[in-house]
Amino acid sequence: MKKILLLSDTHSHIDDTILKYVNQADEVWHAGDIGDLAVTDTIKKLKPLRCVYGNIDDARARLEFPLHNRFFCEGVDVWITHIGGYPGKYNPTLKEEMTSNPPKLFICGHSHILKVIFDKKNNLLHMNPGAAGKSGFHQVRTMLRFVIDGDKIKDLEIIEIDKKV
Repeated sequence: MKKILLLSDTHSHIDDTILKYVNQADEVWHAGDIGDLAVTDTIKKLKPLRCVYGNIDDARARLEFPLHNRFFCEGVDVWITHIGGYPGKYNPTLKEEMTSNPPKLFICGHSHILKVIFDKKNNLLHMNPGAAGKSGFHQVRTMLRFVIDGDKIKDLEIIEIDKKV
């Protein structure tokens, strides 16, 4: 069993509230737009991190993290990318893989809009944690946390950090 903290779009921002939730997790997953690598360096000192780079991330981030990160967590096939779209409107560059070899859990960021949708067509769970940073149009900073237990994804929680200041 693993407790996962999922965040995205930090845009160089990390604070004590985010770190409180990092400390409660077994692993942290970041779906891109890190900004300053001090964000991921801080997380990595505390917990194992799985991350992808996003469209705002520089060459250093792109050398450290992949565009796509596909892996198994316990019995769950996970795919994280930054610009992935959502069920019915996936990024065109991903459509073939999504139909021929869909993961069980597909995660993306980019939109700053928290969404959790079951994709019936591809039989997968889609998650976008919204934005944990302060840059962007979102009004409330959000993250997700959940448990992976064998091949089950359960105990999903939305974390609303605070109104963006």
